[in-house]
Amino acid sequence: MIPGGKVFIIGAGPGAPDLITVRGIEILRSADLVIYAGSLVSAELIAQSPGEAEKIDSSGLHLEEIVTRMVAGVRRGWRVARLHSGDPSVYGAIQEQIERLRAHQVPFEIVPGVSSVFAAAACLNTELTVPGVSQTVILTRTEGRSSPLPEGAALRELARIPATLAIFLSAALAGRVVDELRSGGLGDETPVAVVARVSWPDEITLWSTLGRLRADLRAAGIQRQALFLIGPALNAQAVAATSRLYARDYTHMFRRSDLS
Repeated sequence: MIPGGKVFIIGAGPGAPDLITVRGIEILRSADLVIYAGSLVSAELIAQSPGEAEKIDSSGLHLEEIVTRMVAGVRRGWRVARLHSGDPSVYGAIQEQIERLRAHQVPFEIVPGVSSVFAAAACLNTELTVPGVSQTVILTRTEGRSSPLPEGAALRELARIPATLAIFLSAALAGRVVDELRSGGLGDETPVAVVARVSWPDEITLWSTLGRLRADLRAAGIQRQALFLIGPALNAQAVAATSRLYARDYTHMFRRSDLS
C-alpha cells in the first residue's frame, strides 16, 4: 500500500521554529512519521506534528536504518516528514537518501528551507552582495573525514576570488581555515563574522578579523555549530558602496528617471 504514502525531505530552517516554510509546517502537521536530525531541529517544531505520529531521532541511526523506516512508512500509506536543519540541499547529505528511495520506487518531494547562511546575514543586518565589492557568494567548508573536496576547491583557491565566503562546518578547524585563507592571499584585517547557533535562544554573534579569529573563538568558547562569513562586503560601510538599482536617475522598463 503506497497510494497516499510519500517522503517529504523538509528543510526545518536554522533553528527558530518559526523559520520553517509554510509548506514545511503544513506537511509536518499532517505527518504520520517524523524522522528528524536530532538536536539540530527544535523540539518546539517537532511538537507541531500530530500527537499520534511516530517520531524518530535519526542522530543515532545509520543511513540504511533511516531509509528502512522511511520506506516502511510509505508502504503503509503514511506521509513521512524527514526533517533536516537549514535547507536540505546544502550539506544535508540527502543525495544518498534520494538514491535509495528511487531504488525502492518510493515517491518523495524536497521542501526547501531557510539556510543558516541567510539567517546569519539577517541577524548581522548585512548584505552579502554589495556592488563593486562582492557580487558572488561561495558556500563552502574545510575538508573533513566524510567530505573530501574536489580538486581546485580548497579554501586557498577560493580566497583568490573577490567573493563573500560562507564557510560551514569548520569552527573546530579554525586554524586550518585561517592558514588556508592566508595562503590564498587574504590579509589579517579581512573582516570575519561568526554566528553560532543562529536563530536559537543561545545564539552568539562575533565580529572579528582573519588575524584575530582563532583567539576570538577561544575567548567566546565557540567550537561547533558556527558559520563563518568572510570578505570585504561585511565592511561595506567603509567603502561607501551602494547599488544603483533604486537611484533617482536609474531607469528601466518599469521606471523612468524623475530628474529633469
